[in-house]
Amino acid sequence: MSKEASNPLIDLSELSKPAVVLVEKISEGIGGIAAPWQIERVAKAKIEAAHSAAEIARIEAHSEIEVADLRQRAEQRRIEEDTRHQKNMEDITAKAIPHLNEDAKPDAMEDDWVTNFFDKSRIVSDSEMQSLWSRVLAGEANVPGTYSKRTVNLLSDLDKSDAELFTKLCGFGWMIGDVVPLVFDIRAEIYNRHGINLSTLSHLESIGLVRVDNPGFQRSDLPKKCVVHYYDEPLSLEMPNDANNVLSLGHVFLTKIGQELAPICRSTPVDGFYEYVRDQWREFLPEVS
Repeated sequence: MSKEASNPLIDLSELSKPAVVLVEKISEGIGGIAAPWQIERVAKAKIEAAHSAAEIARIEAHSEIEVADLRQRAEQRRIEEDTRHQKNMEDITAKAIPHLNEDAKPDAMEDDWVTNFFDKSRIVSDSEMQSLWSRVLAGEANVPGTYSKRTVNLLSDLDKSDAELFTKLCGFGWMIGDVVPLVFDIRAEIYNRHGINLSTLSHLESIGLVRVDNPGFQRSDLPKKCVVHYYDEPLSLEMPNDANNVLSLGHVFLTKIGQELAPICRSTPVDGFYEYVRDQWREFLPEVS
């Protein structure tokens, strides 16, 4: 099998139009994403050149042998590093393609955003973290402007354990206009058994994903009747006033960066949490005839 056939990004004829445009856009920004075999060809040429230079150095002056060897090893290390980075970028791109919408607009992505994205993501080799990066890339290609550079930069500092912890927190997220992780009592067992406690929340706050407030947060503009959702499960609420009703949302709120990452972190519902929240808001449950 040829090297071209072994790479999912090479045969552009088999990709959808948005995918082709995405690959071309990335190639313009960082170069060569659609021709990875070039890396190996260039690498071999550079290695051969380095070998030749080292041989000449040995002939010309014995004292320069160690210097030539050092340069050769440095060049070899750089080539290997560039190859790893290239593979990481291609893996992330390949994983992003299935998430593209038919009406995606990758050609409208800002060049600076693309360059910054791959400058930060090229060192990511963990498969799960690559999947997270790929969903950010696809989301930006689908709707340019969805993810800020600040979000990309924060993502580059995010450890896998940080991502897993944030995903656990998002498992408590309700859709109330935006995603809101409802943490009413930080000491409650339903949170603690999933790793959500004061220490872990403080850590997520320190890295810029959440805000933690002791008195708590509120939504104060709710109408008489409203429906909120826990994943696909709706909950109808009936407030006491005709307008401007107040609803307690607990002690945790997502930052703007947290809001951008929450929809793509692949969180799952927590068993029993729907009932737990319904009990917290029992005074607002409509009476059933």
